[in-house]
Amino acid sequence: MKLRLSAMMLCPLVYLTAQTPAPNAETLYKQGCAQCHEGQLDRAPSRDTFKQMAPQRVLAAMETGPMVSMAVRFNAAQRRVIAEYLTTKSFDTPEEVLAGPSAMCAGAPGTFSLAGVSWNGFGQNASNTRFQENAGIGAADVPRLKVKWAFGFPGELTRMGAPVLAGGRIFVGSGDGKIVSLDAKSGCAEWVYEAGSGVRSPISMASVNGRDMAFFGDGRAFAYAVDAATGKEVWKTKVDDYPVAGITGGLVYYKNRVYVPVKSGEEAVGGLPNYECCRFRGSLVALDAATGKQAWKTYTIGEPQKTIKNKNGVQLWGPSGAPIWSTPAVDARRNAIYVTTGDNYSEPTSNMSDAFVAMDADTGKILWARQMTANDAYTSACRLPDKTNCPSVNGPDFDFGASPILATIEGGKRLIVAGQKSGMVHALDPDQGGELVWSTRVGIGGTMGGVQWGSATDGRNVYVANSDILRVMLPFASNTDADPNRGGGMYALNLKDGKQVWYTPPVPCATKTRCSPAQSAAVTAIPGVAFSGSIDGHMRAYSMTDGKIIWDVNTAVEHKTVNGVTAHGGSIDGAGTVAGGGLLYVNSGYASAGGMPGNVLLAFSVEGK
Repeated sequence: MKLRLSAMMLCPLVYLTAQTPAPNAETLYKQGCAQCHEGQLDRAPSRDTFKQMAPQRVLAAMETGPMVSMAVRFNAAQRRVIAEYLTTKSFDTPEEVLAGPSAMCAGAPGTFSLAGVSWNGFGQNASNTRFQENAGIGAADVPRLKVKWAFGFPGELTRMGAPVLAGGRIFVGSGDGKIVSLDAKSGCAEWVYEAGSGVRSPISMASVNGRDMAFFGDGRAFAYAVDAATGKEVWKTKVDDYPVAGITGGLVYYKNRVYVPVKSGEEAVGGLPNYECCRFRGSLVALDAATGKQAWKTYTIGEPQKTIKNKNGVQLWGPSGAPIWSTPAVDARRNAIYVTTGDNYSEPTSNMSDAFVAMDADTGKILWARQMTANDAYTSACRLPDKTNCPSVNGPDFDFGASPILATIEGGKRLIVAGQKSGMVHALDPDQGGELVWSTRVGIGGTMGGVQWGSATDGRNVYVANSDILRVMLPFASNTDADPNRGGGMYALNLKDGKQVWYTPPVPCATKTRCSPAQSAAVTAIPGVAFSGSIDGHMRAYSMTDGKIIWDVNTAVEHKTVNGVTAHGGSIDGAGTVAGGGLLYVNSGYASAGGMPGNVLLAFSVEGK
């Protein structure tokens, strides 16, 4: 699922070397950036999008963030020139501060306890059900939800860091590598930790040797543990040395270890005609929760070997890829960890891409794997004019971005459920070696189609949002925009057999710009209600009984923030909403894939409370 790539890592800055004399900014941009940012690589930020950023943010992405491997061909002076050119701002322009003195809580950091954790990690629990039994919000309350407070993230275009609710605080990451701990009721800041690279992984909480700790990963494949009360670093571990490796899925705590999923951006870099595509291997890494020391590392793919040379005479490698974008699920009964994998980047293809995989929690041994789409190899070249490094199978790019859900249905039977970019939702039997129980289609599927980020279940039904976003060429231009009439839709499927219980069609965008009805964000559920965000900037609540929309709020507006940062909502994608303690927390803003940029975290409460 490549739309989960950071907004800054998708355009390989190419064709120049560090020894190139420094031409003017426009020439640098045209030679090294325009192919993606003004081409058909639909997930790359547009020129207008960059104008909303500070040059410091663009430079950081090129030098220490997710674009470092692509921007290495430029020298330091060229990178600064590009950053100023793209943002139309000078480095002398003052930056807004995430949490200045006036944004801090009185007496911060205050006392903290994990008692009363309300939403832990991506899935709310180790099974990834994304169902909150005790939200403090009833189904009858939902239509009265109003914004209680808003917190702005300066210079951001995409709000991807999934919030976590624990001990009366919200913990959330930012695109510039900060983790902030906020008071859940007021939004004031308790502490800010600087990781140094973008953090979009969910944060998971656990008490280790009597110390409450927060675990997360960043865009450079570092895993972290910080003291949840103070934000003080406990440990920091590099889990993969591959240049474009990173972490987007949540770290999961189980039996004094944290399990770290590893993905990469090589699918984007691999599209370059002179790049030796590809050698990244997805993996799951087990670390000691107290020290960060590695216990084991299991790759999802074998060691790549030299294969053929492309038409430019560049050596190619394979197999490669099978990254893990999502958050693992824990099966304590079988002492197993379940993951879903992405596609291959090069040929030959492997049998563990686009798959459910079970690993032994103690040793990392692969217990079983169930591939859902075979022969799927894909790079960005497949959608660019120069298709030199597009594998001969040309996708279909049907990898998993959705996390596996471990669910129990009536009678005690257990299922592992996840939706796929193919538009299919699958249920497997974890107690029968991953035997397929049912598959149900909810979307057409595609590179950004089907199920993108994940679903939710109350043990009766699984609630599934469909993306199926469609890109269209703009008149008199080479770049694309979203089709305002294609995509979206909300489904309830019977967990037992996968049969459709109800379907609610999407709300069209009409003439709204940079808008799509696609519903790509992860679904969240509370008793009686399922929440789904849309690329059109709306968060909607659906009755679990019949799918009727009972609440609809447009977040793509300006918001007054508690930290004084200028903030505006945008498309809702990626991490789903979080519910607990009588509040609902929503990230708003997603500039990739033609979506509307935004930089705000919103807290909703029942009006008058």
